[in-house]
Amino acid sequence: MRSRFLKVLAIGLAFALLAGFAVGCGGDDESDDTSTDDGATKTDLMIGMVTDTGGLGDKSFNDLAFAAIEKAKADYGATTTALQSNEVADYEPNIDDLVASDYTLIMTVGALMGDTTVKKAPEYPDVNFIGIDQFFETPAANMLGVTFREQEGAFMAGVIAGMATSSTFDARLNPDLTVAFVGGMDIPPVERFEAGFTAGARYANPDVKVISSYAGDFNDQAKGKELALAAIDQGADVVFAAAGLTGLGCITACQEADALFIGVDADQYETVPGSGDVMLTSSIKKVDVAAFDAIKKTIEGSFPGGQNISYGLADDAVGLAPYHDFDSVVPQEIKDMVDTVKAGILDGSIAVPATRAEL
Repeated sequence: MRSRFLKVLAIGLAFALLAGFAVGCGGDDESDDTSTDDGATKTDLMIGMVTDTGGLGDKSFNDLAFAAIEKAKADYGATTTALQSNEVADYEPNIDDLVASDYTLIMTVGALMGDTTVKKAPEYPDVNFIGIDQFFETPAANMLGVTFREQEGAFMAGVIAGMATSSTFDARLNPDLTVAFVGGMDIPPVERFEAGFTAGARYANPDVKVISSYAGDFNDQAKGKELALAAIDQGADVVFAAAGLTGLGCITACQEADALFIGVDADQYETVPGSGDVMLTSSIKKVDVAAFDAIKKTIEGSFPGGQNISYGLADDAVGLAPYHDFDSVVPQEIKDMVDTVKAGILDGSIAVPATRAEL
């Protein structure tokens, strides 16, 4: 086995991210489960995960996906491992390695792995594949596409940014009515974050200017810092990054150049130590919830393949993190507006765009 085949033991991070998990219902078909004398379900299922190039430690969706398989280990006794992809060329060999080691449920993480999943799944019909952030046009029975309506949570984050930039609750907020979005790669999930954030900011403040830029990479903190600093130099006082590790550079930029930050995927106040001075909130995308839901259904019933499942605000799979250190200073009118738009999204009276073309 190549040295790339790493069994990751980041237990501290995994258990930090496990809090608040929601779980789905099992199917009716037979599975490989057994029950212990105390009634707890156990499984001999072997679950493997292949990261995208951002890798573990991204404080974002790779870490959240890893938390899901670690929860399967803790709750059901599943055998789990995660292989890291340092480059796109690692995707296929990592999948091959997992299959060769008898892993029969493989989670491929990230939209960039979609083509690889489509290619490899037919080669291994006895292996089930969960594609995180992947939509399959014609999913086979051993393929499950998991996507999110990221735009819904991002819309609420945009409302906060749009109202904050015209507020004075923090000395770093200036009169320029400008906020910024920094994306990693320009792929559908990130575009949904951008579209939702931009629409929310404009909904809250029609006069707001949104500066959008892309790093072209999820693993370039220096580029993230550069793009955020450029936006701050143009008057942006709130920066939202949907960029994996690249986004950590944006946090540094906000700390150095006096702006506020909105995190992504996880509650980054919790996952990025020392960020609380600028972390206004985070637009949460519960990859852990969705991934574990599919794993649980597989263990307790049958693999829910042959389909794509989209998770959104109504599923409690996207949303906002607490304001944490800013809770006592964020004006009540902002909090009330967030509650109002959340209700509007849920009842359908607010239609949130998912693409730039829909803005």
